[in-house]
Amino acid sequence: MKQISGDSARGDEFALVRLTIQGDRIVAADAPGLERSVVGLTLIEAAAVGGETLAVDALANALAPGFRAAPSTSRVAVAMSGGVDSAVALLRFVPDAIGVTLRLWLDPNGPDAERACCSPEAVIAARTTCHRLGIPHVTLDLREQFRRAVVDPFVRGYARGETPNPCIRCNGSFRFAELLAFARRAGAARLATGHYARVVLHRGRRLLARASDARKDQSYMLGRLDPALLDRIVFPLGEQTKEDTRAEAARAGLAASSRAESQEACFLAGDDYRAFLTRHGLDGQEGAIVDERGAELGRHGGYWRFTPGQRRGLGVAASTPLYALRSDAATNTVVVGPRESLARTSVEAAGRLYVPVSEGEAKLRYRSPAVRAQVRALEHGFELELAEPAYGVAPGQAAVLYEEDAVVGAGLIRT
Repeated sequence: MKQISGDSARGDEFALVRLTIQGDRIVAADAPGLERSVVGLTLIEAAAVGGETLAVDALANALAPGFRAAPSTSRVAVAMSGGVDSAVALLRFVPDAIGVTLRLWLDPNGPDAERACCSPEAVIAARTTCHRLGIPHVTLDLREQFRRAVVDPFVRGYARGETPNPCIRCNGSFRFAELLAFARRAGAARLATGHYARVVLHRGRRLLARASDARKDQSYMLGRLDPALLDRIVFPLGEQTKEDTRAEAARAGLAASSRAESQEACFLAGDDYRAFLTRHGLDGQEGAIVDERGAELGRHGGYWRFTPGQRRGLGVAASTPLYALRSDAATNTVVVGPRESLARTSVEAAGRLYVPVSEGEAKLRYRSPAVRAQVRALEHGFELELAEPAYGVAPGQAAVLYEEDAVVGAGLIRT
């Protein structure tokens, strides 16, 4: 027999829940504010009990740290963000679903924390959707782990003069590792998310693939996800459009049908990344903006404020348009030049090939089109020879390789 507790506060309001657990059942509870008693329920049954917001928050905080459930071959853990995509993914697995939301670190000084997919408001929205459908919901508080695994490397990457993509790191390693670990504890045979991507059998392997709707395809952001994990992951929205998803949510009467899109890089909480980096320790020391020959053209307030391909905000005058070509952290300089100097036909990435491949399509930035490339495997990555020049290639961004629609390799650009 053991005792667990959880609390929650908002302003001057406070709630506390104390539970006594024997085996897998709650045998005693001090839990005012819940819609019904949780005595006699298993942990997974208690996770479906609603009530006053703070009381349910406190119950969730009590249940999460040691949450376990007996295995079930039909149970599916569904990652819930509070948005329409995850809500519709949940609908596909009712009544055998269990919702799970990751509460991640947000910059408390960001201007729009409420829209982030991991904010307290998003947690409440996700839980409300689950409870309305009679589905248990668990919140995992991973704020500090997320900060160490994703936010701190983001800051360090910019300090090195790179252009890191935190969503690649989050989705490719941190988020799915935590969600799959939870699915095991919850006795779920599979994990479902609302990402727009597919899993296909390609050359004898289960591989990630582009979604049917090219406008919403998220396979690039998921490109570093280990294919060995895909036998436990499903993407139920991969064959449909965003419009289909909103219509499905509206037919089901879900409030999420009209919820606004969450931002990328959720921890910025709606802020500009430059303002965020300034608050989190990057030095705004003035330095030189130079041309490719080293001649000074102007001054800057921090080399990390400039990314390859950037044209606006350089603060230098020239007879022809100039673009940021690269930043040099060691000398605190920003090199600028004409657009043709951005052209790259050779790219090296640290990562892996999921199947042997000598050519394919390489996508080098989220909003850039893929280009044909010859591929040469390296000991810890691969090298690409592009069939046509790519512009704005930046160290720290992902290089994702496709063969037909399947993701056959991924890595982070080094040079």
